[in-house]
Amino acid sequence: MLMWLRMAPALHLIFLLIIHRVSSDYWGVNYSPTQICALQNSTMTISCTFTYPTTGYQIMKVFWNIDQVKQGDEFADLSNNPEYSQRLQYLGDKQQNCTVRLSHVTKKDEHEYYFRFITNVTGGIWTGIPGVRLSVTDLQLESPERVTEGDSVNLTCNSSCNLTDTPTFIWYRNSDTLTNIRDKLNISSVSRREAGHYSCGVQGQTYISPAVYLDVRYAPDTPVISISGSAVIMSGDSVTLSCSSDSNPPAEINWFKGETSVGSGRIFSISKISSDDSGEYKCRARNDHGEKYSDPVTLDVQYAPDTPVISISGSAVIMSGDSVTLNCISDSNPPAEISWFKGEPSVGSGRIFKISKISSDDSGEYKCRARNDHGVKYSDPVNLDVQYPPRNISVSISGSAVIMSGDSVTLNCSSDSNPPAEISWFKGETSVGSGRIFNISKISSDDSGEYKCRARNEHGEKYSDPVNLDVQYPPRNISVSISGSAVIMSGDSVTLSCSSDSNPPAEISWFKGETSVGSGRIFSISKISSDDSGEYKCRARNDHGEKYSDPVTLDVQCARFVSCSPAFGVGFAVGVFVGGASATISAVLYFCLSKRKSRRSAVKESEISDTYAGLDLQSATSDLYDTLTSVHNRPAENSYSTLDPQSSSEHHNPPVRDNISHKPSQQQFDYWMSLVKEFNVVELQSFFILLFVQINRKRL
Repeated sequence: MLMWLRMAPALHLIFLLIIHRVSSDYWGVNYSPTQICALQNSTMTISCTFTYPTTGYQIMKVFWNIDQVKQGDEFADLSNNPEYSQRLQYLGDKQQNCTVRLSHVTKKDEHEYYFRFITNVTGGIWTGIPGVRLSVTDLQLESPERVTEGDSVNLTCNSSCNLTDTPTFIWYRNSDTLTNIRDKLNISSVSRREAGHYSCGVQGQTYISPAVYLDVRYAPDTPVISISGSAVIMSGDSVTLSCSSDSNPPAEINWFKGETSVGSGRIFSISKISSDDSGEYKCRARNDHGEKYSDPVTLDVQYAPDTPVISISGSAVIMSGDSVTLNCISDSNPPAEISWFKGEPSVGSGRIFKISKISSDDSGEYKCRARNDHGVKYSDPVNLDVQYPPRNISVSISGSAVIMSGDSVTLNCSSDSNPPAEISWFKGETSVGSGRIFNISKISSDDSGEYKCRARNEHGEKYSDPVNLDVQYPPRNISVSISGSAVIMSGDSVTLSCSSDSNPPAEISWFKGETSVGSGRIFSISKISSDDSGEYKCRARNDHGEKYSDPVTLDVQCARFVSCSPAFGVGFAVGVFVGGASATISAVLYFCLSKRKSRRSAVKESEISDTYAGLDLQSATSDLYDTLTSVHNRPAENSYSTLDPQSSSEHHNPPVRDNISHKPSQQQFDYWMSLVKEFNVVELQSFFILLFVQINRKRL
């Protein structure tokens, strides 16, 4: 038996079978080969030839049979079988070629196939026994269940029988054709990229083995985190983090914020995110082959500024000249722009606001404003209380510019200091009060003077410049004093001084009688004469009033004990030439009383008292009385009527006429003595000289 294999043009496998020659030399069927292994779903061709005697024989029928199955008394024709009729194709003839083709072979087609022919001669029937045994196989891929990346891997494409022809194998991975043409596929160092579904087939056939998954195990790649949601994360949003990592088997995922574990699973979700959730997040992928951490991602939760808080660096007590730093603290994202305000005006920007060499001008309320894209907030104000010793001390006077005696005057001490200064008041060096206000009600000249205030706090003290309280008032206490001898002689120099208490100082004017004779505090008369005798007074006048002094009398003496006044001369002449003691005494009394009426302050009371004491008139009263009563003269009516002493005497003396016409009574004498006591020294001297002259004259 001869067997061989050849490729049909249509790539079908054709099996040629040369039937074994049976019985005589002319009958037989040849198959080639007698054993066929066909791939499932492939097309199988059985090559076949037959022979019979050509003389007298004619082929009437040819057909194929399986397993010598009969239909009635005759072998069954396979072409009449419904399962084969569409797949079986006879390629031979009725001469010698009996080749047949069967397509889409399956396991059901595994039988022994026979060729049979019938001739026109009875008994001329022949079947090619033994027939051709057909085996149908599939392909099974043999592969390890799992491998680790880097291992060496062998995959084998197996069949249940040896395919009749030497096939060319084709390998597939995930439907992609590989280049290997053998039934074994070797991967020397497998990688994760070579994991997948592998299958094999035979070139020219449609059948492909069932796929086998090559499971390549490997450690996780570096995980990658993705963030879902808006690019800008606002406080209150929901945020989802996803961790992706390539690994086999799939990795266990854990989440970390910083170094703290916060969750697990590929998805990490934060609902209503807040600023506390801000920070760096990373995930860790771990399996049996290793672990890897992702690069951290930052959740930048944005929000409007919180209410800023101001802190003050430095001493608790801020002194003028110190350096003060204000720090504005506000939590916000993105970081807020900081602005500084003193009251309402803007004074700076930035988290730090520094004042070097702070002064009182920098005192006040400061606040900072924090602003970002999501809102604005102001801090509560802080007060910079810059402390310093007193300065700019000054005193102001309330009321009229001109202070009059009796006015109410208020002094106000102003001082710039912090803390507020304690105020004390001084008149000169004497403390007179305390408090910012110093009030003098019903001010008097005694309150005139320099006043100043002192401002003192814990950091120092300072005095104001003094202010002068110039209490003004009209003239008062006007008096005239006479310098020189008590007895003014003709030719002397006499100085009258006018003293006056007033403010402003009074303008002084001098008057002799009602006639103005000069001005100024001093009124001097050099080489005084009898013409200068008379009453003098001064007038003090300022803006607030005027006042006159009491008058003083200048009695200029011509000779010792003799007055140069005209009144004295008249009295003396009348007394001498009339010749009567009574008339003479009356004349002297008239002169003396006239002088007494106007004299007030030229001679001191002590001098008068001393003079009376020296004369001892009281002891001489009795003798004088006896002397006077012995004097008798003629009446002097004319003389008295001429002199008229009542017109110049303020004492309203009784008529003299009755007193000198007869002996006077004791009462009358006492009255005359009371008058005599009012005389000054010069008048008394003159009186007694005349009296002596008259007495001696009477005796003669």
